[in-house]
Amino acid sequence: MLRGSGVKVFSGTSHPELAEIIARRLGLPVSRAEITRNAIGETNVRIVESVREDDVYIVNTGCGAVNTSLMELCIMIHACKIASAKRITAVIPLFPYARQDKKDKSRAPITAKLVANMIQRAGCDHVITMDLHASQIQGFFDVPLYAEPSAILYIRSNFNLANVVIVSPDAGGAKRATSIADRLGVDFALFHKERKKANEVSRMVLVGHVKGKTAILVDDMADTCGTLCLAASNLAEAGVEKVYAIVTHGILSGTALSAVTNSALEKLIVSNTLPQEGNQAVCSKIEVIDIGNVLGEVIRRSHYGESVSKLFHEVPY
Repeated sequence: MLRGSGVKVFSGTSHPELAEIIARRLGLPVSRAEITRNAIGETNVRIVESVREDDVYIVNTGCGAVNTSLMELCIMIHACKIASAKRITAVIPLFPYARQDKKDKSRAPITAKLVANMIQRAGCDHVITMDLHASQIQGFFDVPLYAEPSAILYIRSNFNLANVVIVSPDAGGAKRATSIADRLGVDFALFHKERKKANEVSRMVLVGHVKGKTAILVDDMADTCGTLCLAASNLAEAGVEKVYAIVTHGILSGTALSAVTNSALEKLIVSNTLPQEGNQAVCSKIEVIDIGNVLGEVIRRSHYGESVSKLFHEVPY
């Protein structure tokens, strides 16, 4: 809990529930801001409370109407900046455009860098974000966090580790999966994807021994869930007892929910970096890990100038 004044936590419209959890962790109310849109979709922001010389944290995540959320965040940052806030930190659990992080074809933009520049130019001093899609864009930000400690705590609390194997659904996630497997002291396996063309996986080749075990797929995000569901099907054919999946960002777009419902997955465990109440109402296989307390503790440590590196390895209580 924060003592004294000088800290304000504001929420955008993308995920007010998470802002409430963070504020409760800090022992503060969510500060008041009025956010409206006019008939042509322009965003109007009014910061109702004084923020002069305050340490301001603005919570908004990249979901729903992503462009609207991003513009809303930039306007809120600018409003606090010209209202003489001492320091402004954007808390963006799912960073928008994080997958557009490299120039993979001619004349392609690096949109993640553009978004980082927009937020900085709006007047933001620091950014707190969670599980960036690619490690190279950590250089854009001040406090890139990981949901790995929360995932490890969940696995320790809910599974018999003697019978668990951690599986990466693709080679790109191998580092994440091996890190979790090493810290749990369990086996590791991965899939090699062969593609006919972009966004169409022709087949997946499993590397590792999984027969008779409980397989836990780990990834940073689940969008359409095509890869996760195909991996789960292949694991079932390989003779695993049960298949679970743990991902940080449950985007779950398009037909993802029906795909998960009809898949071999026992559960899809996601964090609440995005709102999940509606998804849980539709799909009974979805379970949510709360990372609000982690973000709240990061804000507390940031305000008091304490190290946040401890949170890379353990979950705060």
